[in-house]
Amino acid sequence: MAVIWGFSFLFTKQTLDYTFPLQLLGFRFGAAAILLTVLKLTGVIRIHLKGKPTSSLLLLALFQPGLYFMGETLGVKWTSASEAGMVIALVPVAIATMAAYFLKEKLNFKQILSIAASVFGVLVIISAQGEIQFGEHLWGILALLVAVLAAGAYTILARHSSAKFTPWEITFIMMWAGTVIFNVLGMGQSVFEGSFMTYLKPLEVPSVLWAILYLAALSSVLAFFLSNYMFAALPVSQTAPILNLITVVSVFSGVVFRGEMFGWIHALGITLIILGVWGTNVFGRIALPPLMESA
Repeated sequence: MAVIWGFSFLFTKQTLDYTFPLQLLGFRFGAAAILLTVLKLTGVIRIHLKGKPTSSLLLLALFQPGLYFMGETLGVKWTSASEAGMVIALVPVAIATMAAYFLKEKLNFKQILSIAASVFGVLVIISAQGEIQFGEHLWGILALLVAVLAAGAYTILARHSSAKFTPWEITFIMMWAGTVIFNVLGMGQSVFEGSFMTYLKPLEVPSVLWAILYLAALSSVLAFFLSNYMFAALPVSQTAPILNLITVVSVFSGVVFRGEMFGWIHALGITLIILGVWGTNVFGRIALPPLMESA
């Protein structure tokens, strides 16, 4: 999951050269939803939603894929693939903070210091661009922070939803929710800009098709299944170190394949973020209600 998502920033950045964010997300989740439906109809996967409270997943879908992917995609567009991965490294910190607020889990002094270190790391990355001003880069960082908060909320909601739904069922609802949300918004934007008739034109570019295939089949269907399975099978505290791998892979892919800048100030920022994430989890444990033993 972490390796797949780490490379997804690279494919997203590449595809945004030909599409606008909502359009890309509509393509990505549309392809993923169709793939899952085919797998369901052919009996490869089992999805039984009859009699289950599927409406309870609507809030989860609002955060993930809704708010998360709007924030992530806009963030990648306005920053770089490697910077996006660095900021997304704050997700475990968001999980710990939300657990403290919503689940009444107390944060000790060392955890608070660790969270502060991660936040400072983000500020260091912002400062790498020179003078801080409200240009696209800063808006990109803010969009990524929205994605971080949405991912934290999704983690807690997915943990609870896995008591009633299998990972495939949660993933199925998420993909179709993303399809509806992003294609409606994307087509609406196209109509507003007078480009509705060319909405599907980017699909004529081979590199776009390959990127969407990766983002749909691997980064959406497979990775989200693995993610939902992970949240059902592991305590939240054990998932945080795994999520850190996303940052490592994203920075590696951005620097190696797109030639993105990675200087000492970026190294300082990512070090502070990962140390903060490590401290947040080492100095405290997040306890959630017991769930099903297997999916």
